[in-house]
Amino acid sequence: MGLLPVSKYFPPDGREVIADLITAARSGRGGAVVVRGEAGTGKTTLLRHALAGQDGMRVLWVNGAEFEADFAYAGVHRLTLPLHDRLGRLPARQGEDLSVAFGLGEGSAPSQFAVALALLRLLSEAASQGPVACVVDDAQWLDRASAQVLAFAARRIDAEPIAIVFGLRDPHGVDELDGLPELALSGLSDQAARDLLASRVPVPLDDQVRERILAEARGNPLALLELPRRLGPAGLAGGFGLPTPASPANRIEQSYRERVSQLSPEARTLLLIAAAEPLGDPGLLWRAADLLGVQSQAGPEAEEEGLIELGGRCRFRHPLVRSAVYAAASIADRRLVHGALAEVTDPGTDPDRRSWHRSQAAPRPDEDVAADLLRSAERARRRGGAAAEAAFLEQAASLTPDPRLRVTRSLAAARAALEAGAFETAVTLVEAAENGPIDDAGRVQAELARGQAAFFGNDAADAVGHLIRAAELDPGRARLYLLDALQAGLVVGRSSPAERTALQAARRAPAAQGERSGADELLDALVAYLDGDLTAVPVLSRLLSDVADPMWTRRLSLAALLAVELWDFALEERLAAHAVAAARTSGALVILPVGLWMQAMAAAQRGDLISASALLSEADGIAKVTGVPVHWYGHLQTAALRGRPAEARPLIDRVLAESRARRKGWLTATAHSAAAFYANGVADHHAALEWARLALADGDLSTTSLALPELVEAAVRCGKDAVAREAFARLDEHARVAGTDWALGVRASLGALLSHEPEALHAEAVARLAASGMRAWHGRALLHQGVWLRRNGRRREALDALRAAHDLFTTMGAEGFAERARAELAAAGEQAKAATTGVLEALTGQELNIARLVATGATSREVADRLFLSPRTIDAHLRNIFKKLDITSRRQLTEIFAQAI
Repeated sequence: MGLLPVSKYFPPDGREVIADLITAARSGRGGAVVVRGEAGTGKTTLLRHALAGQDGMRVLWVNGAEFEADFAYAGVHRLTLPLHDRLGRLPARQGEDLSVAFGLGEGSAPSQFAVALALLRLLSEAASQGPVACVVDDAQWLDRASAQVLAFAARRIDAEPIAIVFGLRDPHGVDELDGLPELALSGLSDQAARDLLASRVPVPLDDQVRERILAEARGNPLALLELPRRLGPAGLAGGFGLPTPASPANRIEQSYRERVSQLSPEARTLLLIAAAEPLGDPGLLWRAADLLGVQSQAGPEAEEEGLIELGGRCRFRHPLVRSAVYAAASIADRRLVHGALAEVTDPGTDPDRRSWHRSQAAPRPDEDVAADLLRSAERARRRGGAAAEAAFLEQAASLTPDPRLRVTRSLAAARAALEAGAFETAVTLVEAAENGPIDDAGRVQAELARGQAAFFGNDAADAVGHLIRAAELDPGRARLYLLDALQAGLVVGRSSPAERTALQAARRAPAAQGERSGADELLDALVAYLDGDLTAVPVLSRLLSDVADPMWTRRLSLAALLAVELWDFALEERLAAHAVAAARTSGALVILPVGLWMQAMAAAQRGDLISASALLSEADGIAKVTGVPVHWYGHLQTAALRGRPAEARPLIDRVLAESRARRKGWLTATAHSAAAFYANGVADHHAALEWARLALADGDLSTTSLALPELVEAAVRCGKDAVAREAFARLDEHARVAGTDWALGVRASLGALLSHEPEALHAEAVARLAASGMRAWHGRALLHQGVWLRRNGRRREALDALRAAHDLFTTMGAEGFAERARAELAAAGEQAKAATTGVLEALTGQELNIARLVATGATSREVADRLFLSPRTIDAHLRNIFKKLDITSRRQLTEIFAQAI
């Protein structure tokens, strides 16, 4: 493609995207882009042109390899090979994490977050010597662990002199890269295509042939280069006809197959060896070739055909050459080549690649090969590569001669796949196990795996049935499984058949045997509470108070539901804080963002919108990389309290649409509750009444504390006295049993709205809610008290209460409630300023999160470790923060936060 100026191949905006990225990196501003396009559209060519002649910029380049997709961190390992001499310059733990992940050293398995942060530090350290460009071509074939940590790093280099470019072949997708800036390459313009074709065909071309080539190539540059090769001189002259239309990529690959078929058998074998070994190590290639009797002249023959380069590292001209070579070979030839590669691969330095080649060479089940794969799976587990472990276990199962042992290994592979978040793969492995001689214990594991895959794969309703069947098969652990079924049912929603089925099964649970465990108590108390027995509340509170109990590790959703349902704000915060701390220690990819979202919701309920926004930013950033679905509860609570129509209403509508599509009744009820809270805040009490009724319709957990108070106030303001009193009677009963300051304070505040002698109730509400730390409800209690005092002619006292309410709402950024308080102050004869945006509102979510942590006294390095960023990035953000806030020191930042919270 070098015969035409690059400008003829790529539109100016495409070239500018890459050029701007490189220029920004040279000036210290990092960034990433995903270059998408069909095979042959010139992604690689564009990147090579853009990086050519970039003096002083270090270029790291790796091509994703289809055959390496089962090796954890293989892509990152190869990308960073030139930097491995710098591992010793990293903090000791981070250097160890990368060494273990790459199989270069021994140690405890690092979490993917730890590997991602260590990778970021390694790239940052390299960039301290000059700008760095990382090119990850054919990213669709990256192993999942590499895709996750590279995507993580790509989102955290904005203050680093680093550019990361991913080349991605359409129509493939890589979930981890979703959301990164994209550059889509399409086919050449008609004139550029004609110019390219003319430049590569040295003989006169029949007009009909030319038009047919152009039509078939559809502007694909590589197709325009390869199709004339395929036709040959006779075909170019006339009588041209291509086979059944297919995509350009398929036609290009077929062209390569035909070219390969014209080579000598030895040259074809050499290409097949290279295709089967993605490392590109020429020593390995020629050792395998020698073993198979391939003569040295096979190399020049393949190179002269323009299919491969056999220099310092073997590289195919195009990835389609590799796939064409491998696909064209017979199964017997592939096995022969993999066998030779296994023979020449050092079992001491690269045992996993050797075991993988052995597995591909095995013509039938072989226990020795399967055992070798099991050892590789264990090594993958120690490196923290659950996806690689699952792949090795799956291959081991397929090569296991003993049918019963094959079932056991398939279930083990399913377990690893679940840990890696590969839910569809896990179900496929379970199906394979169920097709064998599976015993009852295996059936239990199969049902549990299916249930876990369904629950975390957003089909909690389906999870219920699998967990109940597991309970039926294993009476000894039935109560545990039924507890999980009940959790899944509650997430689906109280009105769902799944929840009713789970509750019915839980009612029939066998009695606990021997000493009752916490899980036994929880199951019985939860069933009793769901059946309306409020005497279960003290038991539930006691069990929840032991936040470190492992019982809650797998039941974080249930714990969060119950803490809010029982009006225990302090317990909700403790549960969330423990979950986050434990997840940071263990590197749990699923639990950490969920715990952060819980903390954000608690912060919003406390009225600390600054912390809530920062926590949401942190959680969302982690979720983008890990693929964890967003939990909307904290987002809803924050938007509802802030009270901005342009923010709250679209979010509520979006979440309601998603919750209905995903059959999550609890999420629907939470969205309705948030809508009622928001509507009361902006004094739209008729809307609040309808939203609250919807939220309470099915009796979902958490609505007692979130929606019932909104229904009472809305009904009072709308003159629906009977509705208000009926709802208050229910609230009164639950609040008395809960006994927390939150519960009793809300009871007193709303009871005052219905009482003929409300003064004492107003005073009690203000005192209790101030003690509870629930600043939003404290402000509401003051507002209710001030309104009553004003209407009873006690202007001075009313002004005191209303000023306090207005100050609280304004400080926390609750604009709707602040406006209500301002209007009441105006009615009392005092003009208060309208709610204004606080100084911290000028910060982005990321900046707010960094500022919040720095304000607590954390160093740049500590904040970097917490947020999976580099210290240089933290310092760059701090400079922007100081500029926006017009301050010059961390001490001033601490003072601003002290005033804002």
